[in-house]
Amino acid sequence: MTAEILLRYLHFISIFTIVGTLAIEYVLLKPTLTRKEIAYLAKIDGLYGLAAITLLGAGFTLWFGVGKPAAFYSDNPVFWAKIGLFVIVGILSIAPTLFFNKHRKGEATDIIEVPKSLKRNVSLELILLLIIPILAGIMAKGIGLLQ
Repeated sequence: MTAEILLRYLHFISIFTIVGTLAIEYVLLKPTLTRKEIAYLAKIDGLYGLAAITLLGAGFTLWFGVGKPAAFYSDNPVFWAKIGLFVIVGILSIAPTLFFNKHRKGEATDIIEVPKSLKRNVSLELILLLIIPILAGIMAKGIGLLQ
């Protein structure tokens, strides 16, 4: 197997992990949670963060290291739209991460009220993540490249 194939595989697995962990967060978020539930969500969120870092590492390596020339990506506005959406998803993920980390310690049975905005953030993250693969497919066909 070539390095490019392995990196693309890692990139895809990271995407699946991000979507999966966000879907789990969405399903498990309730108006109130115990600290034990929040600690579990913090672990899931940690896996989400690790997958995002892995995705970025593989993506940057594909962009600048192996595969298509960097200009294929850099000169394509569809690529930049994809990156922009990913940045927005990352910004939206900050609030849930801070909430989970702040409230995970303490008595396991304590009941914590979850702000409605947290579920809204996770919902929006999932919606935006659904758009990114469409942009990736368009970009892979070379659409958006100014030739």
